[in-house]
Amino acid sequence: MSLQRFQTGEDGDGASLIGKSAGAGDAHYLAAVRMFVAEEQRHARLLERVLAEAGATTIAGHWTDSMFVFVRRAFGLRLELMTLMVAEVVALRYYRALRDGAPHFLLRDVGRRILNDEERHVPFHIARLRQGLGPLPRAVRVAVAGAWWVLMLGATLVVAVGHAGALRRLALSPVQFTADVALLFRPVVKAVLGPAERDVRKRTTAKFLPGKRVFRSRSGRGR
Repeated sequence: MSLQRFQTGEDGDGASLIGKSAGAGDAHYLAAVRMFVAEEQRHARLLERVLAEAGATTIAGHWTDSMFVFVRRAFGLRLELMTLMVAEVVALRYYRALRDGAPHFLLRDVGRRILNDEERHVPFHIARLRQGLGPLPRAVRVAVAGAWWVLMLGATLVVAVGHAGALRRLALSPVQFTADVALLFRPVVKAVLGPAERDVRKRTTAKFLPGKRVFRSRSGRGR
C-alpha cells in the first residue's frame, strides 16, 4: 500500500542526521535538525492513524526505504542532506496529490498538514546546503548538480513506478508525477549550486537571489 511505504519513510529516529549535525559544531543548527526530525516523526504518526482508520497496519520496512537510508548514511552530512532533499521534493508532489485528489476528507487533511510542513523543510535544507556547497569551484558544482539530478530522477522513477496505482487514483499519472517533481527540483538545484558570490560579481548581469522563494503560493502549481 502506498501510504504504508510513505509512513515507513517518515518513521525514523533521525539518529544519523542528528549525530552528523552535532559534529558540525553549530548548536542552533542542531536544535533545528532535532525539530525537523520531530516533525517527520509526527508525520509518521498522522499516517499511522490514517492507516488505522482504514483498517490497515504499518509495515516494518520496504526495500526502497532501506536503500534510501543506506545512501543517506553512507557518507557525511552534505550527502545525507542532498539525499534527504530528494525525498523532500518527491514528498511535496505526493502530498499535494493526496491533498487535492484523495477521496476522503481525513486523507486530504493529513496531506495538507504534511505538505505545509514539507514546504518549510525545503528552504531549511537549501540554506544549509548552500552554505556548504555554494563556495565550491564552478566546475565542481556543475558535477555535483549532474550527480544530484541522476539521484533525483532515479528515486522519482522508483516512486512513480512503485506507487503508480495510488497516483492514478489521485488523478495523477506516473509520467506527470515525474515531470512535476523535476520542475520542483530545478529551483532547488539552482538555489544550492547556482553562481557563487564571486561568480555573481564577475557577471554583473546575473539576477540570482539566494533568498528567492522556491515555491509559489500553496494553491499554485509551482509547488
